[in-house]
Amino acid sequence: MSPSPLSAADVDLDDTDGLLAADRQGLLRAASMAGAQVRATAAALDEGDLDAVRSDAPPRTIVWVAGHGNAETAGSMLAALLGGSIGTPIVVVAEAPPWIGTLDVVILAGDDAGDAVLVSAAATAVRRGARVIVVAPQEGPLRDATAGRSLALPPRMPVPDHFTFARYLAAGLAVLQAVAPGYSVDLTALADALDAEALRNSAARELFTNPAKGLADRMQNRDVVVAGDSAATVALARHASVVMLRVAQRTVAAAELADALVALGSGWGRGGDTGAASIFHDEEIDGPLPQRTRTIVLTSDAERSAVAARLQGFDDTQIVTANDVPDVAATGGDGEPGSATTPGSTRPEQQLALLALRLEMAAVYQRLVRG
Repeated sequence: MSPSPLSAADVDLDDTDGLLAADRQGLLRAASMAGAQVRATAAALDEGDLDAVRSDAPPRTIVWVAGHGNAETAGSMLAALLGGSIGTPIVVVAEAPPWIGTLDVVILAGDDAGDAVLVSAAATAVRRGARVIVVAPQEGPLRDATAGRSLALPPRMPVPDHFTFARYLAAGLAVLQAVAPGYSVDLTALADALDAEALRNSAARELFTNPAKGLADRMQNRDVVVAGDSAATVALARHASVVMLRVAQRTVAAAELADALVALGSGWGRGGDTGAASIFHDEEIDGPLPQRTRTIVLTSDAERSAVAARLQGFDDTQIVTANDVPDVAATGGDGEPGSATTPGSTRPEQQLALLALRLEMAAVYQRLVRG
């Protein structure tokens, strides 16, 4: 269903008091806890919670078991980003495969300790001697199935399910540091970067200097497609679609960039988007105008130039990378406020974590502007 036109009850994105008053569920605070979730995982790593699974030899396979939600998205993103570079394949599955053995590492990720699939996978993995890490509440049937034969990275703070992506991603990175020789990650630095991103996106920051508000503004009164140019950014686009549905309560499509370009090339999104049409159009006579559209393309800093070249000639598209920080003096190709690239993160996993947080906070603002 397309978003409805603004009404008198809607809250302006630069109305700090109005946004905070509309945030009766504490969504802004919950979304801003991404850095805290990563810092909690860093503390668990520093405290030695994963020492028992360390080894000088790489595992045969890292099996990430997650059936849905942020847990599955984080696993898919890690597999796409790092599966080809750490010397060990990462396999994301919905249930335990039959070939699990003593040479494998099994990560059980989810938010329900009573999930029958996770419990079954846990029992299979420990019975066959795999190294098992539980990234889920360590209680109930899951605890019984793995007691004394697994390591646990349970959540250390309560966060709504919509905003747990950062915790699963951090847990995966921590496990990779423990079991993949030669791989290391600075989770504290990642947490600091996420805190800085949350501060940039806070309600007190005005629209033109706030990346999340800028995204929310560009989505207003439009049909939106979020596209990714790689397996990792397509996973992030799916995350954006889900969080927009669950938090903003609006539909946003997720697609591969190639598919979005096919639709744009066939004329999708062009109708009713010109100034002349809006001047002479009479809805009582001509009917409503077609919904305006926008394609938001998620990519890495390294691929930005290549993606920009692919988008030449296409209207109403916007490239978004982690280090694009809106600036009042910058303007985009369509005459709207654009972005000035600032020095920042270089590691792909950090860039995607920052983009995930920005999209989550944009979803919150989409929800709050309706009052």
